[in-house]
Amino acid sequence: MKKPVLMLALISICSVASQSAMAASHLGLHEIGAQVGIVGAENMDATPGFGILANHGMMSPNLRLVSHLDYWSKSEDGPYGSTASVSDVALGARGEYLFPTSSNFMPFMGAGLGVHFLNAKVEVPGYPDMEDGSTKLGLDLGGGFTTPMNARTEFRSEMWYGIVSDYSQWSLKAGLNFKLGS
Repeated sequence: MKKPVLMLALISICSVASQSAMAASHLGLHEIGAQVGIVGAENMDATPGFGILANHGMMSPNLRLVSHLDYWSKSEDGPYGSTASVSDVALGARGEYLFPTSSNFMPFMGAGLGVHFLNAKVEVPGYPDMEDGSTKLGLDLGGGFTTPMNARTEFRSEMWYGIVSDYSQWSLKAGLNFKLGS
């Protein structure tokens, strides 16, 4: 019951903030992107991670707003045929400061907040499965760069460190952003 209420509250806050910010800036949906990479969470080996993002445009001359939805999952076999798995679905928003350059290569650094929907499960043959889910707030710090590939597509590479209680994690991802509209 807590997850839907928290999700609705987050969407409402983002909507109000977005509407007030759009009145004073050039915010909207300018690009969408997809990424793949690796994620390493506390006390775990690295695992594949996937994400989608939306570039909402510029809040000021060098500050861009980007929202993201990321997913990773890690399973490990244990003794006696047991299996332990952890997964994370993160929904968040980041402000990215763009460093001015004389080329199309655009480095950035940023910070943001995310809501992490974590799920842990342990399976032991002959016993009931043990499962626990929790929702945690995280702080993202990181950066990366974008560079155009053609008039409507750009390459994006980034590294972020997410500070999340018991599941702090780093991610290194690369992908493509696609410009919307004209």
